[in-house]
Amino acid sequence: MEQNAETLKKAISGSLKIIEQEREREIITRRFGLKGQRETLEQIGEMLSITRERVRQLEKAILIRLQISAEENQIPELAAAEKLLVRNLTEMGRVAKLSSIADKVYGRKTSSSERMGIYFIATFAKNLTIVEENDKYYAAIGIAEYGNSRTIRERVDAIVGIIKANKQPMTIDELDEKLDYEHPDHIKAIASVSKLLATLNNVWGLAKWPAVNPKNIRDKIYVILEAKKEPMHFSDIAKAIKESSFKRRNVTVQAIHNELIKDSRYVLIGRGIYALSSWGYKKGTISDIINSILAKSEKPLTREEIVKQVLKVRKVKETTILLNLQNKKLFKKTGKNAYTLADIQK
Repeated sequence: MEQNAETLKKAISGSLKIIEQEREREIITRRFGLKGQRETLEQIGEMLSITRERVRQLEKAILIRLQISAEENQIPELAAAEKLLVRNLTEMGRVAKLSSIADKVYGRKTSSSERMGIYFIATFAKNLTIVEENDKYYAAIGIAEYGNSRTIRERVDAIVGIIKANKQPMTIDELDEKLDYEHPDHIKAIASVSKLLATLNNVWGLAKWPAVNPKNIRDKIYVILEAKKEPMHFSDIAKAIKESSFKRRNVTVQAIHNELIKDSRYVLIGRGIYALSSWGYKKGTISDIINSILAKSEKPLTREEIVKQVLKVRKVKETTILLNLQNKKLFKKTGKNAYTLADIQK
């Protein structure tokens, strides 16, 4: 990866040499943060004693000259850097977030100046295109042959629109069925440019959805249970969070238990065992569950039928259910082995 770093370094140096005036090189170096922190138009203007607008005009003119020089092959060091970036972008799906392509090329976590060096090259290189960062999109680089900045943004918006319409997270394969791309990796690459989307456990959804972007303990519990697809003990949920890929995984068993109690999305169905209410589980005692089952039935139910239905929504011992059935204020025995609601409840 040292060779890649040297290739990029030479391309940046060779490009800066095209800029003849020292003041203009200073503007570009500071605007792109090539030697440190990026600076605003105001900061550069103040340093050079010129207006913010004048800095913007000079920056635009310099980049146009660099673009022309690149098209006319006047920056010999640029070709190798372009080839390097295009090759890596091809492997990543033709477009990538700036941070992602930079880390891949350097083979490690990159600094801001290293990332911006790549962005600087892509700004005027004829085989590359950029997506400027704003509230909707991350800074990104794509292969120019497959679309300019506007095309990439439109493709991103299309994916966001499909996920919004679906109203729940989708896998890349599900998105692939609704889109026309050569490979699902291209969809994943484009989706990664959007700040409005997030991904977790191989599904994509809106960044505001807890299922793909859990921001607190309650949401992380939801993700764990949804992925497990079955009830879990609160201690096992805590363990799963600690072993997950969440950004913040340091939780206590007591904190998990507290959140489970307070959130209506979770239902206690056994000793310390919780399920999602969306699975059909409801809060209440065993007597409440039996009451609900009998109220919905058009005829008395046998003990076996009642036990079977209760066990679908509660993880308790059969004897616990049978003990609750003995409450004569709530339930009435009819015949040898059948029960209905007590007359006072009807």
